[in-house]
Amino acid sequence: MKNFYIIIGVVAVAGIAIIALVLRGGGSAATEPVDLGELADAELLELAQGMVDGDPNAPVTIMEFGNYQCNTCRQFALLIKPQVDMAYVETGQAKFIYYDYPSAGFPHSFLAARAARCAGDQERYFDYHDAVYRTFDDWVLQRSAAGHFEDLADEIGLDTGAFEECLNSDRFADVVTANITLGQRLGVPGTPGIFVHHGTGSAQRLGGFQFIDIQQAIEAGPGN
Repeated sequence: MKNFYIIIGVVAVAGIAIIALVLRGGGSAATEPVDLGELADAELLELAQGMVDGDPNAPVTIMEFGNYQCNTCRQFALLIKPQVDMAYVETGQAKFIYYDYPSAGFPHSFLAARAARCAGDQERYFDYHDAVYRTFDDWVLQRSAAGHFEDLADEIGLDTGAFEECLNSDRFADVVTANITLGQRLGVPGTPGIFVHHGTGSAQRLGGFQFIDIQQAIEAGPGN
């Protein structure tokens, strides 16, 4: 999380209260942010967790704040991220970090974020991430998406019992809430929100999310 100490020092406004309604525990799936109280920046950075794809020691970091129920995020995940992976992640030049950024206008987005993290417990986070976006049309307008998320776990070969136990709880609700608050403090206006960081100085928040935007930001870095 060292990179975000740099970002928060440059971009964020400290002391923003976390605004969160609570629905958690009791054997039911947490589908909304939980109340974390007010966290100092350092405390927030300890709780917020991005999911890393690629070499954790890669010199460049590409960060996305994404919403699983956002159609533009789906386009980014299915069309643009594969280009980024091929050019930078798979070559070891960059790592990709995904931060959950669900919002109130997307009723299944918080549960989707938790579902992906439940898959991450079984080391299949990005497989599940891709499956959620790939099947977007099958669940996005449904009254409830929980059944679909459970079916996806079976489809990609997860231990469905462990997955369902995780999903039907409040597990990771605090982490997803912290990621939302982190995005708010960084001034992320919408999704997908993309940052590029070269390891020193402040991260650059990009105005676009196309491959060319990311490519230009990386190639503008030191040593290029």
